[in-house]
Amino acid sequence: MQADGQPPQSHDRALWQRSRDAEMAPDEAERFLDLAGFADGRLDVGDHARVAELLAEDSATAADVAAARVLAAIPVPQTPEKVFERAAALVDAAGLARGRVIPFAPRSRPAPRLERFARWGSLAAAIVMAAWLGFALGEDVSVALTRNGAQSDDGFLRELLEPSSGFLRDLTEGAQT
Repeated sequence: MQADGQPPQSHDRALWQRSRDAEMAPDEAERFLDLAGFADGRLDVGDHARVAELLAEDSATAADVAAARVLAAIPVPQTPEKVFERAAALVDAAGLARGRVIPFAPRSRPAPRLERFARWGSLAAAIVMAAWLGFALGEDVSVALTRNGAQSDDGFLRELLEPSSGFLRDLTEGAQT
């Protein structure tokens, strides 16, 4: 057994060793937080020493931290009372005292299920009807165009000029209305 409790030839051990030795890219957010904590003097002793060592290697970052410390040391100027008085004058004190509540617009109620079903059902029926009518008219025209010989009065021309008679005949399966 090894010191970490793994057998000597374990695949898990080899994976653990590879992952331990892998180089990880430093997290930028963590780096910036460390630098900000160092500039503000809020790091503990170990982290302070680690960040100080990093700053010793990188002079540009050390200059940025020094500039941040200088900016933090500059006192913030006091805001004059006159600014607050002007801002308070812009607010309608009487309107705030009334406590008026503005109601939201009422929600529109969804259509009942039967109406929704009827809408979609009628759309589906219209599509089916248009498809059937287009197919039936196209089939009749193609049959009439491929016929050889003399055309009768009830042939293609009559169907073309008055398609409703053929449509009603096909719709009622031979019974004319």
